[in-house]
Amino acid sequence: MKKEFNKGLLLTSLGSFWWGFIGVIYFEYVSFIGHVELVVHRCLWTAVMLILTTTFFSKWKIFLKIIEKKENLIGLFISGLLIFINWAVWIYAVASDRIIDASFGYFIMPIISVLLGYIFFKENLNKKRLFSIILVFISIFILIFFNLKSLPWVGLIVALSWAFYNLVRKKINIDTDIGLLIESLYILPFAIISFYIITKNGFNDFALSNPGLSLFLILAGPMTVIPLFLYVRGVELIGLGPTGMIFYITPTLQFILGYFYYNEEFSFVKFVSFIIIWIAVIIYLKDLYETN
Repeated sequence: MKKEFNKGLLLTSLGSFWWGFIGVIYFEYVSFIGHVELVVHRCLWTAVMLILTTTFFSKWKIFLKIIEKKENLIGLFISGLLIFINWAVWIYAVASDRIIDASFGYFIMPIISVLLGYIFFKENLNKKRLFSIILVFISIFILIFFNLKSLPWVGLIVALSWAFYNLVRKKINIDTDIGLLIESLYILPFAIISFYIITKNGFNDFALSNPGLSLFLILAGPMTVIPLFLYVRGVELIGLGPTGMIFYITPTLQFILGYFYYNEEFSFVKFVSFIIIWIAVIIYLKDLYETN
């Protein structure tokens, strides 16, 4: 049991580290091609990689069983739209020097999920968690009221899209990788059409004449799928409580990279709002630790 827990701890930590550090470095490095083409490549190569992994692990029977149900197809269409929004906005944040704003979204996302869990699943909402939610809304209010010109809408969309994505996926309750494959297949036609338009108008950086860059862009698929597999396997081994705490590695690393490495602007108003968010996170994590 302890061996499995340690393994889950390691896998979840690796997944969170990948999202917060390796993923940021990679997508920022290739952001010169433009966030539109980069989003297209992320959608395209994620779908390709998931098709390969589904074949390798012989999961097509599970795939067929899932798509037999109409409610699964409808739910995965909605979740596919939400994850596309999340990917697109996050890549835009990385490409436009708004990594700190994106990290804000991932800091508040678990707390928003607590509120959604209470609303849609009647999950327990004690005083500490309620206070954390109130602090999140105070933080958002401060940013809106005092900082309208640089409102971190990126972080808000990242948080809401990912929180509602998790909500929809929890309602469907199917294999994570197969669900993501179906979502990717919904997005794939639009990615192919977009790539065709980009290429036809000569705006593409992905080309046979530049095999090095093209191969590097194909890594957008593994960069999306690998941390997801690591994190989800960790959840299976040690549960949502501990992994929810470990997940904060991701926004913490994003914030550190954005501020110290990419020298992004961090105003006093954002500083105050982040302090409130960190207080909310500490209260939330402490309660999570005490109740698990």
